[in-house]
Amino acid sequence: MDKFSKKTRSKIMAAIKSTNTSPEMAVFSCLKKRGISFQRHYKKALGTPDIAMPARKTAVFIDGDFWHGFRYPTWGKRLNSYWRKKIERNRRRDKLYHRKLRTMGWKVLRVWEHQLKNDSRGTMDKITFFLEER
Repeated sequence: MDKFSKKTRSKIMAAIKSTNTSPEMAVFSCLKKRGISFQRHYKKALGTPDIAMPARKTAVFIDGDFWHGFRYPTWGKRLNSYWRKKIERNRRRDKLYHRKLRTMGWKVLRVWEHQLKNDSRGTMDKITFFLEER
């Protein structure tokens, strides 16, 4: 049995930001300071990349560790069925969109939330290099 009712889960989900999260805002700010021009939450590309350079077909996704299932196999079994299904669906969708974007000629980088927390400068350098590479 799930711990929360359907109504409670809906309230929880509604309270969680899906765009302009703290990690995203930190990256946006840093890229701006570095003079890199990009588009936020580019809806014309599959999966709505957090950062996109459409002319270069370059996309960056900033994935939350929980929602996108970083090391999910090691902790996922502790979740109730609702959250397991949700995260598994997110992981399948992420892989599908990544594959399709690559097939369409896009270069894709996925960055994890913990990478930004643990090594913000190194991760920002990686993102900057990736965006300037083409």
